[in-house]
Amino acid sequence: MWTEQFQSLLMLMVMSVLLRASYEMSRPKRNRLEEVSAFAETRPVDETPKSVTSQQREWADKAVKRYAEVQEKKWRNWNDAMFEQAK
Repeated sequence: MWTEQFQSLLMLMVMSVLLRASYEMSRPKRNRLEEVSAFAETRPVDETPKSVTSQQREWADKAVKRYAEVQEKKWRNWNDAMFEQAK
């Protein structure tokens, strides 16, 4: 069923996966914070907002409420489209 070429490629893939797993397991483990900071774009500490104004909090609450309403509508439409009974 399988050709000789496919069997050799399969063996090569298995060996490469084992080699990669061996490499990953032998690497020293980094701190989770270092991993996150290595990939995340960080802002300097002095640029972080000190407090949120009441206007900003009101806008955020309104945005969250509108987002939840829109998501509910999308899910309802999806549910109707996916599970609509054939007539």
